[in-house]
Amino acid sequence: YLGTWYEIARYDHRFERGLVGVTANYAKREDGKIEVLNSGYEGSLSGTYSKAIGKAKIPDPINYPAKLKVSFFWIFYGDYFVLELDKDYQWALIGSSSDKYLWILSRTPQLDVNLYEVLLENLSDRGYDVTKLIKVEQKEV
Repeated sequence: YLGTWYEIARYDHRFERGLVGVTANYAKREDGKIEVLNSGYEGSLSGTYSKAIGKAKIPDPINYPAKLKVSFFWIFYGDYFVLELDKDYQWALIGSSSDKYLWILSRTPQLDVNLYEVLLENLSDRGYDVTKLIKVEQKEV
């Protein structure tokens, strides 16, 4: 799961509002936690670069390895649940313990349209309101 992920779609929330070209990079830290670097551009792909560095931990790696806690603000941790993950680690569906947060991530800046529709169905079947998703503009690679 380590490495760079492109944000394909997300629910709107204040800490990413207006950002495009968003990526998340995960790297292992010496203390066993995971460094999280979220970055993007304000307003447009040529906008001001913005980044936030945080950390993640897996509180119960044996029983719940897909349920992480992520912090960007000192000791305050939020849920980061890997709901679904492609067997080849090419896409991921991320949620939390509430229905306020939702992301579709991909290893590539664009996701196949047919696959995107399947993922929307999967999320809808899980009870998420997919009409609230915002597609994130990404740079062509």
